[in-house]
Amino acid sequence: MMTKTIPMTTQWTTMTNKPDGTSGRAVLVLVAAGASSRMGGIKKEYLPMNGGTVLSCAARIFLETLPFSVVAVAYPPAQTDAARAANEDACRAALFADPRIAGIHASAQTTFLFVAGGATRQESVLRALEAVAAQCEGENPLVFIHDGARPFVSAQIVRDCHAAAEQYGASVPALPPVDTQKEADAQGFITRHLTRARLAAVQTPQVFRLQALVRAHRAAAAQHIECTDDTEIWDRFAADGKTYQRTKIVAGAAENRKITYPSDIPAQTKTEHDMQIRTGLGYDKHVLVAGRRLMLGGVAIPFEKGEAGHSDGDVLLHAITDALLGAAALGDIGSYFPPDDAQWKDADSKTLLATVWKDVAAAGWTLGNLDCVIALEQPKFLPHRDAVRASIARVLGADMEQVFVKAKTGEKTGDVGTGKVVEAFATCLLVRR
Repeated sequence: MMTKTIPMTTQWTTMTNKPDGTSGRAVLVLVAAGASSRMGGIKKEYLPMNGGTVLSCAARIFLETLPFSVVAVAYPPAQTDAARAANEDACRAALFADPRIAGIHASAQTTFLFVAGGATRQESVLRALEAVAAQCEGENPLVFIHDGARPFVSAQIVRDCHAAAEQYGASVPALPPVDTQKEADAQGFITRHLTRARLAAVQTPQVFRLQALVRAHRAAAAQHIECTDDTEIWDRFAADGKTYQRTKIVAGAAENRKITYPSDIPAQTKTEHDMQIRTGLGYDKHVLVAGRRLMLGGVAIPFEKGEAGHSDGDVLLHAITDALLGAAALGDIGSYFPPDDAQWKDADSKTLLATVWKDVAAAGWTLGNLDCVIALEQPKFLPHRDAVRASIARVLGADMEQVFVKAKTGEKTGDVGTGKVVEAFATCLLVRR
């Protein structure tokens, strides 16, 4: 962490003037362009962590906390086009290793940019800012600049930085130093005794108004001035005491550390709190009529009757679809495929299930298992069970062992027992890490 001397009280209060500038929209710059030399040549941002990578963990907390319209990632520079393309591909793969971020990307609500970095962190940030500014031409959103190797940032820090930057134009999380701080000369002698209450060890994200920060970075580059971080650039070239004040400090956290050495990565990064488990319950019922195919799990079962329905009537796939939607809290089959919509007339229920599963998977869920019951008097289901299980597994991209289907009769009683209807029940287990 970087230590700065700043004019502040122990409560870290500063001026309260609110700068001009648009608000609401936010963009994110992730800096991952370093060589990770202290990691023994291992690119630390790409190391596995919590179902993704260090980089994806650093990004995910922002995307789950605030709506970001643009995310720009600075990746390591290279001397040749081929090497640069390989670096970009590696960075892209590391970011989208977490299916939740891949889902956000697929939704097309956030634009992801990958930018070749420069020789220094400052140059890498400027290149990413130029790409973001081009994407946000004519707008002045808040830009969050965050270390790609700082995956433990909290939602609270993100929200606090956002609120402070909205009010003051610039913000940064920081911690008061624990040890007494001294300033030393080149020979190692103390030259100044610093007041600890007026010191802060700053972290990221560092948040600023985009247009002013871009101008400040350009000014620093033009004058060949190397600064310790973006808050120094802001305070030297953007903060004028009128439109923008100096950077406002909010409370940081000891957990919000940057990974620098292999020992900084916990031996076990997955805990029981990192894994979410959801169950879903689905049910469907269709009348059996002559002249229709009997569809169960995407398989046509030879029989004299089939399900009446707006689509192909596959009662089992409909129950499974509702179970998955319920577990993921995404709706139900009727809201996805309204029965009064002509485009779903005689639709293949495998296509409906595949559409829903794509959204469920994009939300980060993976299938634990499916357990289903078909209530059907005739025909016998057992000869077709494995074909039905395999069909469902193919649609969900799952192993056949994750899908099981049982059949029960109505014992000659009720609508099922008299052959009037077929019913299906489905339960599912979804897991998200």
